[in-house]
Amino acid sequence: MAEASRTFHATLFSLPTFSPRFHFKLSYSHSHPSLHLKRARSVQRSISETKTMSLNTTLPWGCDIDSLENAEALQNWLSDSGLPPQKVGINKVEMGKRGLVALKKINRGEKILFVPPSLLISSDSDWSSPVAGHVLKQQNVADLPLLATYLISEANLQKSSRWSNYISSLPREPYSLLHWTRSELDRYLKASQIRLRAIERIADITGTFDDLRRRIFSKHPHLFPKEVFNLVTFRWSFGILLSRLVYLYSMDGKVALVPWADMLNHSCEVETYLNYDKSSQAVVFTTDRAYQPGEQGTNLNDSVELPLSLKISDKCYKQKLKALMKHGLSASQCYPIQISGWPLELMAYAYLTVSPPSMSKQFEEV
Repeated sequence: MAEASRTFHATLFSLPTFSPRFHFKLSYSHSHPSLHLKRARSVQRSISETKTMSLNTTLPWGCDIDSLENAEALQNWLSDSGLPPQKVGINKVEMGKRGLVALKKINRGEKILFVPPSLLISSDSDWSSPVAGHVLKQQNVADLPLLATYLISEANLQKSSRWSNYISSLPREPYSLLHWTRSELDRYLKASQIRLRAIERIADITGTFDDLRRRIFSKHPHLFPKEVFNLVTFRWSFGILLSRLVYLYSMDGKVALVPWADMLNHSCEVETYLNYDKSSQAVVFTTDRAYQPGEQGTNLNDSVELPLSLKISDKCYKQKLKALMKHGLSASQCYPIQISGWPLELMAYAYLTVSPPSMSKQFEEV
């Protein structure tokens, strides 16, 4: 029992937030995320990975995931840059460690989080290094790789960048499977199809980076030095984009980072999302319920469907399948994981899938 328990608990409690809202092959094309704030639902090491920065290197920008100081500095800078008075403020919360809470009573249907277009980060944003931006656009780099490169370029400039306060508020280590090693994916996600998706995504990002390095970075080393533009920083920037990028339907499908609004945590119980409101001339969030002062506002969906299945190669496959069928289950099942927890059925199913042959007499009890 102890052997299965160790494996099972490592699988669940090491699982980071993994937003399934993007499905794309980065090297060829990209599809739009469907952030309804219900967030629409063998990797080789890059030959271009530099010796000066390993995958475990601490980046010189960003902050700890729970840093209120950086978030408050962001709010002050945004206010000075044209962000109107807000109905929510930054504070520590139980889930997400920091989030936006109501400063006063907010009624259902009220618009909050007014963020003007001038404070959005998109493929149209001005570069602090305009020559670098021009080179990328000349090469018709798609929006996601372009934004990933833009984020690194601005982050490297630190205080010289217009976005320094925003970048300083971003997590230095985003909750993302992009930062997992292959051995961690194989160990902790061995009973889940998410493992294959993560491997594919890492391969896509690695391939995209190598393509940019070969076609652009290596030809303009003075604009894109390898000490800054490498696989480590690309995994960081894509981790930020995949967890925070918003699809704005009312702005002709523009994808953008929305500073301040992306401090909202996510809940699968919310039925509304961020979008551009023409009457307000800002990106807004319309509440679908009332909020009391001090209560955390949440966006739709930090929930992901976790598919689990028995491996046919499992020595106990037939015995485990028999035990599942006895309870009306099949060899493959999907369960929802939310930031607040997961169903007990998932625990039992996952426990069975990783149980060793030594527990065969207890399969039906699980």
